[in-house]
Amino acid sequence: MAYVTWSLKTLERFCSDVFETFGFSKEDSDRISDVLLTADLYGIESHGMQRMVRYHKGIEKGQIHLDAKPEVLFETPVSAVVDGHSGMGQVISAFAMEKAIEKAKASGVGIVSVRNSNHYGIAGYYAQMASRQGLMGFSCTNSEAIMVPTFARQAMLGSNPIAIAAPADPYPFFFDASTTVVTRGKLEMYNKMGKPLPDGWALDETGAPCTEAPRVLSNIVGKNGGGIMPLGGSTETLGSHKGYGWGMVAELFSSILSLGVTSNECCTFPDKTGICHGFAAIDPAIFGDADAIKGHFSDYLQALRDAPKAEGAERIYTHGEKEVAAAADRRENGVPVNDGTMVELLDLCNYLKLDFSSYFPGYEPPAEFAGFAGNY
Repeated sequence: MAYVTWSLKTLERFCSDVFETFGFSKEDSDRISDVLLTADLYGIESHGMQRMVRYHKGIEKGQIHLDAKPEVLFETPVSAVVDGHSGMGQVISAFAMEKAIEKAKASGVGIVSVRNSNHYGIAGYYAQMASRQGLMGFSCTNSEAIMVPTFARQAMLGSNPIAIAAPADPYPFFFDASTTVVTRGKLEMYNKMGKPLPDGWALDETGAPCTEAPRVLSNIVGKNGGGIMPLGGSTETLGSHKGYGWGMVAELFSSILSLGVTSNECCTFPDKTGICHGFAAIDPAIFGDADAIKGHFSDYLQALRDAPKAEGAERIYTHGEKEVAAAADRRENGVPVNDGTMVELLDLCNYLKLDFSSYFPGYEPPAEFAGFAGNY
């Protein structure tokens, strides 16, 4: 599938205008757009602009409530439970992480668990909100069940990503990963491209390995069995039980502490998804000299980069370096968007009566997409 490149400024204007047209405030539209475009800047295409159509469909189905406001249900100096009332996940999550940061600055630690939200984008965005203020940040979420537990054949957990970010020089530490081998968004991308899934990603309805993206996605939506493997695959040999266990950790901090909806029940309701999140911020100063801790961590990260390299390897990366490099390149040279997503955005603009050509002048879908345009 071909890609076309656009400036970040163009995409920011487009995304913000679309979300305002959906009915969000300018402030909320900018926040949602920032989360999506941060994913695209980092090269996490599955969680970037390609999610816009899915969000609009969530609004139309009544699962995402435009006028919802997050509500604090329970609170202590170091913790809180927030009910998102089925609002937009990015807006609710920024609210929750800001509360965790506020508590960490006042008491050293802030932990917030959220129920009744929606898809919130990349987990790492919220962890970075804390690290950019000198704190350690943690973020996790559950989601519609796509993970098949070790030795099972029915999806029971979501992709349940976990992200941690911490200050360091010259690159902040930034780890963000699903507890499944890949996310559902990756399957959606392969489906758009008409490509078979790599071996070791997914299972069919019987629990057998499957490389057919449409079949796996259809089974996930229809709750027919099968889904995506835990990190480590489908057997204990390579650590399937570890990915399964980390998925449960995300479930604990999101749906369990908040008394929310667990992954196996997410997205089974007509008027909500029930998705839950967990957030934490920690001030390193509660352990002593924050600057010394940052320096100690930075030294260790550099030692990792300087470690002996495997034969043929050119560089050892620490978590977050690739994202810094990708974002710098794309800010300067533009953000690539694949033709499949462009066609979806064209259809969305037609539906919303927005002038697509005013954002993307001269763009014409390739011939192979001619039959898709206009079918929103």
